[in-house]
Amino acid sequence: MVSRILLADADAFYVAIARMVDPDGAGKAPLLIVGGTRESRGVVCSASYETRKFGVRSAMPISRALRLCPDAMCVPVPRGACSRMHREIRAVLDRFSPVVESASIDEWYMDLAGTEALYHNEPLSVTARRIRDAVAEATGLSVSIGGGTSKLVAKLAVERAKPKPGTGATGVHVVEPGQEAEFLATFALADLPLVGPKFQERLARLGMKTVRDVLPYDAATLSRWLGDREGEWLYERVRGIDRSEVESRGDAKSISRDETFAEDIKSDDELHHELLTLVTRAASDLRADGMTARTITVRIRDFDFRTRSASRTLPRGVIADRVIHGVAKGLLAKLRSSRRVPARLLGVALSSLAADPDADQLALFEAAASGEEETARDRALVRAVDKLRERFGAEGIAMGRTRNDE
Repeated sequence: MVSRILLADADAFYVAIARMVDPDGAGKAPLLIVGGTRESRGVVCSASYETRKFGVRSAMPISRALRLCPDAMCVPVPRGACSRMHREIRAVLDRFSPVVESASIDEWYMDLAGTEALYHNEPLSVTARRIRDAVAEATGLSVSIGGGTSKLVAKLAVERAKPKPGTGATGVHVVEPGQEAEFLATFALADLPLVGPKFQERLARLGMKTVRDVLPYDAATLSRWLGDREGEWLYERVRGIDRSEVESRGDAKSISRDETFAEDIKSDDELHHELLTLVTRAASDLRADGMTARTITVRIRDFDFRTRSASRTLPRGVIADRVIHGVAKGLLAKLRSSRRVPARLLGVALSSLAADPDADQLALFEAAASGEEETARDRALVRAVDKLRERFGAEGIAMGRTRNDE
């Protein structure tokens, strides 16, 4: 059975919801949705199209974004509203596909294999447009949908689908079976997920900067140049081959984020940077779901595929990046001290989940004695400002620089 995979990606999700929450304030200015921890000094989670024309992009430091677009308004992630809208979009997608996987708060994979008769054998692109229309009607939000025979192809296709100014895209882009290699050939290697800067440098030294540069070489040649794992991986990816399946999940027992590196990482500093990114993503999703976590787990897979993990369970549930990151750093240090070898994968999991009793109220805790427990300041920073923006709109939105950018 041929996989028929779609990826629905909410267009400028955080920006769209911030403007829903405060149409009079956030709706009238170039907008930056900002987040991150004090260690990261603040990053852009999402940027409106008005700021993108100045070169602002997601994951960019706030300081750089404001230099590029000084008139931008900085708004924290409206987490409560984002969580509610995530569930509303997911409910629509569940009506169309038997298997839906939430890849993040604003991305959902769907596998429609076996549903051909249900949809009267219509083209997958037609089904995708009906899904897009249904989401817009039910939620007022726009999603772009990419499709193909693998998650990789769907991921790349959705970027071509997004109706960015000047692109002529219509919101849906489906790659038909058999056209994967032709489609992949239109990309640079840097566009492929997991082909990071260091791997790009290695490939460039071999004269390979685009997918077309790689296609003439067989797997044996690439393995001889890059090593067995990287060579075989690249050989499949440039042809659109991705064997990972869409996995439907019920109520989450944990929230995890991991990253498999195209090139093994040796440096502790680089691993700590990756860890911070993973913690920020996992903690953001935790709060968006209105949950707390007591158990924090760090998992590392070494170059020889040996997988190790370390966990710590705290006395009470936490939500703050500072606390989660502090525990995770200690766990990573423990794993690295016992075996310091190149790493293939790094992951962070938050478990022992429970509903956050303060997700919908401005409650502050007594200052904790331990750095592994949350203080009133932690809770105030991640909850109070979000709540004020939802309740009071423009009065709770600050212009210009944020505290994290000072």
